[in-house]
Amino acid sequence: MLLNLIIGDYSMNLEIPEGYQEKMADAFDKMDKDMDNGRRLGQTWLKQPDRQQRCQIAADKLLAAIETHNENLALLMGGYIASRMPEIRQIRIDNNGEPQETSFS
Repeated sequence: MLLNLIIGDYSMNLEIPEGYQEKMADAFDKMDKDMDNGRRLGQTWLKQPDRQQRCQIAADKLLAAIETHNENLALLMGGYIASRMPEIRQIRIDNNGEPQETSFS
């Protein structure tokens, strides 16, 4: 599966290998369990982030992974998003400090 990532004027594809989501299902469930305790999204504390907010949180971590060239973390966050929002093909990641503006299509 390919996810098209748009960050400002930059566009790239992140390839999620076949079988990766199934292989990482336990890790993704652990991420959800951790987010059940609440999470910060930008300047806002979310007691119970919904599906889109969870994916925005992951997209913010994906951006950090790309900026630091951490391919494993980028794949983990991209795989999480793809597993929770299987209908999406594109992520427009906000890089202006407003992660709640990240959108999916």
